[in-house]
Amino acid sequence: MKTTHGLLKHKSLPEIRAAIRAGNYTSHTAGLGGGYLQANLAIMPEAYALDFMRFCQRNPKPCPLVGVSDTGNPMLTTLGHDLDLRTDVPAYNIYRDGQLSGSTTDISDIWTDDLVGFALGCSFTFEQALQAEGIAMWHIDNDRTVPMFRSSIQTVPAGPFGGAMVVSMRAIPEDQLARTIEVSGRYPLGHGAPVHWGDPAEIGIADVTRPEWGDPAPVPPGHIPTFWACGVTPQVAVTRAKLPLCITHKPGHMLITDVPDDAEFPVISSEQNS
Repeated sequence: MKTTHGLLKHKSLPEIRAAIRAGNYTSHTAGLGGGYLQANLAIMPEAYALDFMRFCQRNPKPCPLVGVSDTGNPMLTTLGHDLDLRTDVPAYNIYRDGQLSGSTTDISDIWTDDLVGFALGCSFTFEQALQAEGIAMWHIDNDRTVPMFRSSIQTVPAGPFGGAMVVSMRAIPEDQLARTIEVSGRYPLGHGAPVHWGDPAEIGIADVTRPEWGDPAPVPPGHIPTFWACGVTPQVAVTRAKLPLCITHKPGHMLITDVPDDAEFPVISSEQNS
């Protein structure tokens, strides 16, 4: 039975994951699974995995690497005791030769024994911390996906991977900006502190009301557009690299792990798995 974001906000992590795995929830995960680390996802053939790992290591702000699967194994055991990369994301994007070829809610039929999955930290982690501080997140309060933009900030390349950094935008009240920077900076595995605030044109964004991914969000008077490095950056890098196959999360539709979002090193131990 299909369910809604409003209903899932009050459910436990196992219940949320079960709804996603069954295909009963296919929308964004902002505000779900409170207290647990959410992750962006990139899945690719093993032949490209080492270069992609180098790319993440060189660009930790947009690509904070929190987990890597074993080749061919869809179970990401370091981030959950029952976490299946084929089914546990609400929606996936499929890229072939660098072009988006479609979206789906289950990749079981295209999983092969040479695929490697990468989980990258997500901004939803610091958003929950900001909300706990009384700093509102408009897109969460209004059941929208955060607006995301391709910036003029360039990543450090590795092999075929490189290109522009994608950033996500939240309008922050002027009197809460310093606190916002401080609180989000505590979560380096969730992109950390913002990379820019103020004039969007300074990082190559011509119109802040027209995001390339996600939904438009207002910037009311007395608010400052504030930009964080975003986990959609690897999707831009994958497009540039023209991999024969790469599977990612659909922007805003994350993998919810079993790892507490304040963990310094996100690995599920054997004791936790038992």
